[in-house]
Amino acid sequence: MNSNTNNLVVEIDRLERRFGKTHALSNINLKLERGGVYGLVGANGAGKTTLIKHILGLLRCQSGSVRVFGEDPVQQPQSVLSHIGYLSEERDIPDWMSIAEFCDYVHAFHPSWDESYAQELLQTFNLGRDKRLGELSRGMRAQVALIGAVAHKPDLLILDEPSSGLDAIVRKDILNAVVRTISEEGRTVLFSSHLLEEVERLSDHVIMIQDGNIVMDEPLEILGQSHHVSELRFVEIQTQLPALSEVLTVSGEGRSWHVIHCGSPDQLSDAVRSLRGELVSTRNASLEEIFIARVGRIDKAEAR
Repeated sequence: MNSNTNNLVVEIDRLERRFGKTHALSNINLKLERGGVYGLVGANGAGKTTLIKHILGLLRCQSGSVRVFGEDPVQQPQSVLSHIGYLSEERDIPDWMSIAEFCDYVHAFHPSWDESYAQELLQTFNLGRDKRLGELSRGMRAQVALIGAVAHKPDLLILDEPSSGLDAIVRKDILNAVVRTISEEGRTVLFSSHLLEEVERLSDHVIMIQDGNIVMDEPLEILGQSHHVSELRFVEIQTQLPALSEVLTVSGEGRSWHVIHCGSPDQLSDAVRSLRGELVSTRNASLEEIFIARVGRIDKAEAR
């Protein structure tokens, strides 16, 4: 693994990807730094999984470049993948293996495998080592797949819809294990999910992708502080709200309205006052509110 003086784990430069006439990724420029936890969000078919496949070296760049730990994951897969833990939505694990055999299989590829940590997770998830993977429920399969992804303490952990289709208890168990992995010094996580409350809980940086373009790449704290939900009230009944600078969405009727905006609340207050109204209250927007305002509806499944 090459040393990286810029402390970058992933560096993507002008990446382009087409599938036939479909432009899946367009001029993607992205940097993931060591120790960061990056939430990747986007609507159905936005390009999240395609982007992840390029980082894993499962897709070759048509244009631009992808470097992981300073290397091309297509040209140096063994060097790159030995430092990556990956959990996909499909949880592709062999049905014929027992849990113990699966752990041994993953261990063979990763000398850094931490057997005590794997055993601790098996006990936490109440999983017996002799159980066959083909006999497990969907939630149990996800837990086993997560152990395979995190027990070798990867420098980069990639989670693609890790909680898809799972009940709340299993989701909590998985997230707690991910939180522990994140807490390990210097580890980087890329976390893709349509469950935005999970992304908001885990991530310190958000990458929003829409129609193959990165439309937002900001620390979560700055993102929340730069987007606001404000309640407006007017003296006269408004059939529709007049255009206001940097207002993203509007809802309401009559004299009472709510807006999501990315400008200063003071500036909005001045503009509303000129229309014989007042800004009644304002607060920082949640990631879900920002996502809906920027992208649209929240999809419950990711197109492959």
